[in-house]
Amino acid sequence: MSDVLDSKPTTAENPVNPYLRLDRMPSIWCPGCGIGTTVNCFTRALTECGLDLDKVSIVSGIGCTGRVAGYLNLDSFHTTHGRAIPFATGLKLANPENKVVVYSGDGDLTAIGGNHFIHAARRNVDIVVVCVNNHTYGMTGGQVTPTTPGPAVASTTPYGAFEYPFNLPYLADSCGAVYVARWTTYHVRQIGKAMREALGKRGFSFIEIISPCPTLYARRNRLGDGLDAMKYYKEKSVVKSDADTREVGIDFQGDIICGRFVDRERETWIEGYNRQHSAKLGERFTPYPTGFAEA
Repeated sequence: MSDVLDSKPTTAENPVNPYLRLDRMPSIWCPGCGIGTTVNCFTRALTECGLDLDKVSIVSGIGCTGRVAGYLNLDSFHTTHGRAIPFATGLKLANPENKVVVYSGDGDLTAIGGNHFIHAARRNVDIVVVCVNNHTYGMTGGQVTPTTPGPAVASTTPYGAFEYPFNLPYLADSCGAVYVARWTTYHVRQIGKAMREALGKRGFSFIEIISPCPTLYARRNRLGDGLDAMKYYKEKSVVKSDADTREVGIDFQGDIICGRFVDRERETWIEGYNRQHSAKLGERFTPYPTGFAEA
């Protein structure tokens, strides 16, 4: 027993630490929020992908999830509300060798940023989009978002949401995304795998992560805390990879269909540009670099 008491304490560094701006910790996220869990998954995906981190850029918009870019020790861009995807598109076209990741919330990406989401998927811009969907505007007061399921209560719908919510995997799929997956913050290993797969794709990849907001969404709807959300995700998640995305919409406290729904190949924007202009201009045409994904 004395040998145990006299021994020096074991010191071990969290493997996530090198990927974080530790001088900015602790984060602003509330206890029970799932955003930090997704960041942990993302950093572990980076370690397993073997990417050159000097060629990985992360872009986010405004909101709780928008703060992710500021906490990651990568080339990061905290952009204006709803404009993360056009910023990321410009970054990718200016430097095709970069692997560009957009990381933001459901309000930022699909409300004010919805038009950019649609057209980036249609064009098959070579970026990864991670949407942390907590069904609310967590930073600005808990307003209803395009993904809030009815009849959930929000600050702007005190009698319950009544508008039909977006089915984000179906939206991404129908617009042409080459990779579409959905998981909850309970599924940490699956999130990490999905992120690795998306980082390895060429084209518009989309991952939706259902996450709790215990401070606003859960409190207003009397759903308990973050632990209660994990229990709900465990009990109500149905893994159905390759499911028809038309059938994976989310109802209030109903089943959550999870899995990898889309994994296909399609010509990227840069590839289409090169094909079109090489046919028109022939020897006078200088191809756009195809970039990091083909290295």
